[in-house]
Amino acid sequence: MQIYFWRNIMTSAKIRYIQNIYEKKYGRLGRIAGRYVGAGYGVEFNHPTRYGPVSLLVRGRGSIMAIEVVENNDKVDIEKIKVFIEKAKLLKAKPVLILYSTGSKLSDDVRKLCMDNGVKIRRIKL
Repeated sequence: MQIYFWRNIMTSAKIRYIQNIYEKKYGRLGRIAGRYVGAGYGVEFNHPTRYGPVSLLVRGRGSIMAIEVVENNDKVDIEKIKVFIEKAKLLKAKPVLILYSTGSKLSDDVRKLCMDNGVKIRRIKL
């Protein structure tokens, strides 16, 4: 019983160490990646596709997620979302759009496009 207890502490310490490294190296993107590492997923930064890189490619628990992190809502338009959906299709991944800002709002057209194509929208407040 004690061995199992110590293994859990070492595992969580290693996860916390990786989270700190990611946050120092990648900033806000690293902080988001650290959340997925803490949940038991594997993370790959700036995974290349023919349409450009995906911010994060997250694998684990039998699923693959393509994550696009947007720090400023002014940059979110329909064309960017369409390209992101194509990137996710190439990777055979579930698309997730993360809005990393205070007062994050999307236009109705962008929100409808996301809902129609199965893009999950997550918000992280500063």
